[in-house]
Amino acid sequence: MPILLAALPLICVLIGMAVLHTSAIVAGLAGFAIAAGLALFGPFDLAEAVSLPLRAAATGTLAEAAHSTLTILWIIFPALALYAYQSRVGAIDRIRDALAGLTDNRRIQALLIAWFFGLFIEGAAGFGTPVALAAPLLLGIGYSPIRAVTLALLGHAAGVSFGAVGTPTLAQLELTGLGAEELAGHVALLHACLGWILLFAMVRLADDGPITRSELGWTLLAGVFFFLPFLALAYLAGPELPSLAGALIGTIIFVSVLRQLGSNKPLALRSLVADLTPYLIIVALVLATRLIEPLRAVTSEAALSWSLFEQFSGSFAPLYHPGTLLWGGLIIGALITQRTNAIAPATQEALKRLLVVSLALFVMLSLSRLMVQSGMITTLADAAATTGTFWPLFAPAVGVLGTFITGSATTSNILFTELQVSAADALGLPETTMVAAQGFGSAIGNIIAPHNIIAGAATVGLIGKEGKVLARTVIWCALYTGLGGAAILVATQLL
Repeated sequence: MPILLAALPLICVLIGMAVLHTSAIVAGLAGFAIAAGLALFGPFDLAEAVSLPLRAAATGTLAEAAHSTLTILWIIFPALALYAYQSRVGAIDRIRDALAGLTDNRRIQALLIAWFFGLFIEGAAGFGTPVALAAPLLLGIGYSPIRAVTLALLGHAAGVSFGAVGTPTLAQLELTGLGAEELAGHVALLHACLGWILLFAMVRLADDGPITRSELGWTLLAGVFFFLPFLALAYLAGPELPSLAGALIGTIIFVSVLRQLGSNKPLALRSLVADLTPYLIIVALVLATRLIEPLRAVTSEAALSWSLFEQFSGSFAPLYHPGTLLWGGLIIGALITQRTNAIAPATQEALKRLLVVSLALFVMLSLSRLMVQSGMITTLADAAATTGTFWPLFAPAVGVLGTFITGSATTSNILFTELQVSAADALGLPETTMVAAQGFGSAIGNIIAPHNIIAGAATVGLIGKEGKVLARTVIWCALYTGLGGAAILVATQLL
């Protein structure tokens, strides 16, 4: 019974968004009401779980939710402002026209933006940035808001385990002490074997007609050009570069082949320099703060931290945060291109769209922190571990659960990696394989996490219809997770 009760808030959110197509706010409020009832009157006593009076426990839980909301909004706000700015100066239209000049094929355009661009930004920045940036570009070339967000979510997910220069996997290494190349290689192998599901799902959804033989060929090339360097870099260099460098290498090769074989139209890059300047600066800032170690140390260590009742805490590194880098790209790009007069109206436009997004994020994150602090998440994970020899089949689902609740693959890994290690030790399973299962599951969980859907939907003006996006991604998440679990089960039986 406690297991069923612990799952009730999540079931409510899933049914509300995926089946009833309610907004994230409505579904989240319903789930939060159930969780609050269980934390106050049911078996998950919040005050007892954190050893504090109820008022202090509730205050701390909501404080953590507010902190997470603000840090996520610091990505959404500049992403909205950047899109509004680019629209005002005509950059979106020109980039769209340039893509159309390279290829008229909708599916190949989706490969360029949702797949390669999304994976590159995921590898460089992570934390929802690729969806926030790719979805508006897809909208700009003619996709509907729902389809744009769905394509962006599917396109970047295979690289999430190594997003933000490897942050989710680096967190696992910190917790376990496993070998970097070994763990990264295991995770990358799972994605390289099954990431094709996401790639073909994205290509299929990118247009209404059947996939032609030519489109199938370009899709296969896009997968090969990304997954080969992705896998090699994971085994050779560890978790920092597979997504970032894999996408960069893949993009260069793909565009070169496309121009040689698939298009007789030149890509007028010179005419787009001013329009691409904000994005190029963002990439430069991200690479500098992630890969130049002295700068990385300075920016990441300059953090603002807080704690409450010695139980709740939060930290924010403003110079290292992707949102700050987005602002840097926007402002510096506008200064260089002498388009600063568009910044103020673009910022005002972005602010108008933040209110509903802020509320939806706060509701979902409040539900997340309440379930974590009251022990509901631990109850669900512990129950899954009792499946014995079939545990490898379900292990990725724990990663999915963590990301669905927290909206972060890194947080999911921090929550559940040690559980995976304990289960592996108890059942005599290889630790690296089971920790890789956690990393694999936490990555795919991004395509159904309400927080990510809300963030992506906000950048394309899709407010109150987030459930329609979830309804399109949940089936692919289930398939990816199930096949991943089956692969891990077979691997553990053979090892």
